Amino acid sequence: MAKKVIVIGAGFAGLATAASLAQAGFEVTVLEKNDSVGGRARKFETQGYTFDMGPSWYWMPEVFDNFFAKFGKKTSDFYTLKRLDPAYKIIFGKENELVVPAEMSALKDLFERYEKGSSAKLEQFLKEAAYKYEVGMNEFVFKPSHNIWEFMDWRVVKSLFRLQMLTSMSSYVDKMFENRYLRELLKFPVLFLGATPEDTPAMYSLMNYADLALGTWYPEGGMFKIVEAMDKLAKMQGATIHCSQEVKQIISKNGKVTHVVTASGKYEADVVVAGADYHHVEQEVLDQKDRVYDEKYWDKRVMAPSSLLFYVGVNKKLDNLLHHNLFFDESFQQHAQDIYKKPKWAEKPLFYACLTSKSDPTAAPEGHENLFLLIPTAPDLEDTEETREHFYNVVMERLEKLTNQSIRPHVDYKRSYAHSDFKQDYHAYKGNAYGLANTLTQTAFLKPKLKSAKLSNFYYTGQLTAPGPGVPPSLISGQVVANEIIKHFK
Repeated sequence: MAKKVIVIGAGFAGLATAASLAQAGFEVTVLEKNDSVGGRARKFETQGYTFDMGPSWYWMPEVFDNFFAKFGKKTSDFYTLKRLDPAYKIIFGKENELVVPAEMSALKDLFERYEKGSSAKLEQFLKEAAYKYEVGMNEFVFKPSHNIWEFMDWRVVKSLFRLQMLTSMSSYVDKMFENRYLRELLKFPVLFLGATPEDTPAMYSLMNYADLALGTWYPEGGMFKIVEAMDKLAKMQGATIHCSQEVKQIISKNGKVTHVVTASGKYEADVVVAGADYHHVEQEVLDQKDRVYDEKYWDKRVMAPSSLLFYVGVNKKLDNLLHHNLFFDESFQQHAQDIYKKPKWAEKPLFYACLTSKSDPTAAPEGHENLFLLIPTAPDLEDTEETREHFYNVVMERLEKLTNQSIRPHVDYKRSYAHSDFKQDYHAYKGNAYGLANTLTQTAFLKPKLKSAKLSNFYYTGQLTAPGPGVPPSLISGQVVANEIIKHFK
């Protein structure tokens, strides 16, 4: 008889696990806490507006291509991708913006305009970044990271020097480029990894390769199209998915999980994979005897940022904005300090504005825009309604000023989302939005393990374990844990 697998959580990692194990012949049941699949990548619709609730950047398209190819499918069987050109823009001040083109020749021209001779440096920078990306994707991210010995391969050890693990992203970029704006363009992707550019290894310039060379894409209909595709794919393999089924208890006997309990049922299990928040599952759902880490361990983990989000409907078309817009009109260094060094609400935060309605007319009623605003914040902050409203006005005032238009009087829908919502909807530890920070001491085998040391048939997947935060890593995490289970049973 097929082994029964229970997957907790229907986010990217959980759905990837479910599809992979169902394809391998396991009897897979997914139990999702919320009333729809997708985890942080859920969507909601209201008053004719459609909002992706979380991820909005589609990078590393080959990760998605390779995943669907394992099932004899293409992404185009489920959704249509288009490359954004320009990819995005960074606003440094009024009439001071850097628009990032998709074409490499145009990108080199842009660099030259800001710093003479920098196009050749960019070529070298991206060549090194491409190597890091290739090594990272081929040698590191698909390892289960049980222990250090997985990395004791001569090719891997030799590559560590070229990967620049001991050089900071900040010093690496500053050494190659002098212009402030080019430096901030190259440092921005690491903001969401969980540390300042000064504390992030230069290995993560691989993110710049994903950004500038592989491109920024958009799945027509929104990011939830990926979730729908993975949901459909998992069901095509034979997986069963139940929403509104929060897991309350995990029952074990003699070092093995035997049952998973929800408010409305009890499920027998030969294997359990937790794609829900690692800390919550371990500290709140497992019995004390089955926990590997204690609360002190978790409290010492460095978390990636949380976010204050606003979903805003505007009853007119907005000018001077692209699909993706980064507002860096305040100090990059100060905001990073306020997130990572001395956690507090930043007085003058950087922020991000996304308008999918610029690329997708179905995202808002005709003549309207769906505006998504994101302020990166430190985790574990108190987010009162007064605080949210204060920062809404701080950000909107700057948005109006920098884009030279009135917006607030035209808002006909507004919803905020922050730390307490992340905790309520996802049991997110300290209200984090992006998982565990990718610091040097929390990389690979130094992350919380994907296999329990106490329960022989219990595994974890998702952004708090290997390979780390983000949509592509979560997709990979699900495949890695599925491969470990297949190896164990087959």
